[in-house]
Amino acid sequence: MQRTVEVSKDLTDASIDRWTDDALAEEFEAEEASFKPLTRMEAERIRAANPPASMMRVLGVQVLTSVVVACLARVLTGQDAMGWSALYGGLAVWVPAALFARGLQRQKANGHAGSALMGFFVWELVKIVLTVALLLAAPGLIPELNWLALLAGFVVTMKVYWVAMWLHLVRTNSVGNAVNMTVKKNR
Repeated sequence: MQRTVEVSKDLTDASIDRWTDDALAEEFEAEEASFKPLTRMEAERIRAANPPASMMRVLGVQVLTSVVVACLARVLTGQDAMGWSALYGGLAVWVPAALFARGLQRQKANGHAGSALMGFFVWELVKIVLTVALLLAAPGLIPELNWLALLAGFVVTMKVYWVAMWLHLVRTNSVGNAVNMTVKKNR
């Protein structure tokens, strides 16, 4: 008797899974049927409303951030070594990022999608290797290196990417534009 109950439980689970799969398939087909590709004019309007963030602006903000962190480290501790360590930590972020941005700009001019993707991976690898090399060279380049200050400069400068992305979205109101366009389109 217990065996029969287990079999019927399995059949019930299978029927629920099949019902869920069928419902999802119907929902997907309904969405696919209502999908309408954008016209050229609509796509241009969306691009104009959501311009890409400038890599050079992000790099500039990173440089400025690393200088500010270095000045704060120097002023708060009264030690030059803390300021130089924090500045070097920021430098270990934005120098490789600048090289990466330069490499991507050159790849963008190529126009071939496959080589652009490969170029992205190559330049990302170069950026990582250069970052590690700069961090390994720090003890020899900075007298009285303070690793905590270097790490603080490194982390704060690296987080600028996220702040810059958020500020770009707020400045261009990208999220609001996308929502408004969707609401207007569905009316």
